[in-house]
Amino acid sequence: MSTQPVDSQDLWAGFAALDAQQEAAASWDDPIPLTARRELPAFPTEVFPPWLGDFVRGVAEETQTAVDAAGSLALAVLATAAGGRATVHVRGRWREPLNLFVVMALPPGSRKSAVFGLMTDPLYTCEKLMATKAAGAIIEAELTARLAKEVADNAATKAARADADKRDQLMAEAISLGQAAEAVTVPNKPRLLADDATPEVISSLLAEQGGRLSVMSAEGGIFDIIAGRYSGTPNMEPFLKGHAGDRLRVDRRGREEFIDSPALTMGQTVQPSVLEDISRIKGAGDRGLLGRFLYSLPEDLVGYREVTPEPLAEDVADLYEERVTSLVMSLAGWTDPAVLQLTPEANETLAAYERRQEPRLRKRGGDLGHIRNWAAKLGGATARLAGLLHLAAHTENGHTQPVTASTMRDAIKLADYFTGHALAVFDLMGADHTANRARTVLDLLRANLWAEVSKREVMTKLSRAEFPTVADLDPALDLLEDHGYVRAQPVAKTGGRGRPPSPRYLTHPQLSEPTA
Repeated sequence: MSTQPVDSQDLWAGFAALDAQQEAAASWDDPIPLTARRELPAFPTEVFPPWLGDFVRGVAEETQTAVDAAGSLALAVLATAAGGRATVHVRGRWREPLNLFVVMALPPGSRKSAVFGLMTDPLYTCEKLMATKAAGAIIEAELTARLAKEVADNAATKAARADADKRDQLMAEAISLGQAAEAVTVPNKPRLLADDATPEVISSLLAEQGGRLSVMSAEGGIFDIIAGRYSGTPNMEPFLKGHAGDRLRVDRRGREEFIDSPALTMGQTVQPSVLEDISRIKGAGDRGLLGRFLYSLPEDLVGYREVTPEPLAEDVADLYEERVTSLVMSLAGWTDPAVLQLTPEANETLAAYERRQEPRLRKRGGDLGHIRNWAAKLGGATARLAGLLHLAAHTENGHTQPVTASTMRDAIKLADYFTGHALAVFDLMGADHTANRARTVLDLLRANLWAEVSKREVMTKLSRAEFPTVADLDPALDLLEDHGYVRAQPVAKTGGRGRPPSPRYLTHPQLSEPTA
């Protein structure tokens, strides 16, 4: 009786198949849930007056973006118009300026630049109008200053050449004329907006513009500059003081300038990764820069967009430009800020909100305790939002009417929206990247209902932006295995020289069986 020799490759394959069968037959325990992604609240466009709400929704439809993007930028536009030109008197000595720091994050290719352009175009038009209106006064002041200096210089020359008995009198006249020439002030060209300028330039622009400026950008490069791209050292001073309205001193062109109440607005659209970069700016957390922004993380609609959306209605776009222009131009001439008053009911509405928020700030048991540097500013931010909504509803005469309780309730809706998004952003800033990637893989497994899948198959379905290499996938799969969502199967040894087979995974029945 003869026997055939046993092929070692067949033997290994048999063992692997047996192990796989046993693994598949083994019972599954309930998986240990991964920390869930936060459910983000929807942007409450109903808080806007119709002219603004219709435009925000129209921009979202035409660009096929979430309304959050246009809605967040709408608030930055209102703050650009009102920052430094109006304040809200809350109670006692508490007044809030109406400038804001807003940052909205969307991934590349999501049309955030298109949204930015549509929302901010009227501001650039207003800036040109303001410059045109001021041109005559600037030219007149420049000529007056030049002539006054020439007269003073001539008087000084005459005094220097005069006989001793007349020199004192002529010198006194020359001094008087020199002082008069020095007192002639040439107005600066009006500016509403700056882009990715250095902190030093922003400080100078603030001084030139009476403490009022808005830094608006569709790319968010300003954060690299704050971090020290050019200087090598972070410089947050004008941003910290510009948000709070604290006195700022600027050394410029050989002289010191003081800005008593700077009002800096920021409206930035960035990629989500930039939010993580902001958190790494040295001192950004401890000094309070992170706590000054209102954060928005709109849903990315790429892959779900209408190819032929409804275009933005011309009458809606025209009304938006008209109302923004009216608000900007009506407030542009205010040297002392207009003071908005709250009705007693509005004040009590805000106080009730503050009482509701306070326990949430506790380090122990408060759901906002870990972001208290941000959340502690919510009362002031809500008052600012109420003031902006009030001016949006009364673009020409808002300073003559008090802010109502209804407007304050709308501001609280916005505050709750930004609170939900801030929690998600601060999660991202302190993110566990392995957990985030594991959640992405878990969503993919659920969507495809795989009972068994290879690592290669998983990799082909994932974004290279999040998973650049297969090595980036391994920790996520390991974490899912630790939590009981997948089981790695033994890899059969082939003994050949070709590419080894891709590792395979069994998936939990909850992922592969929709009714499980």
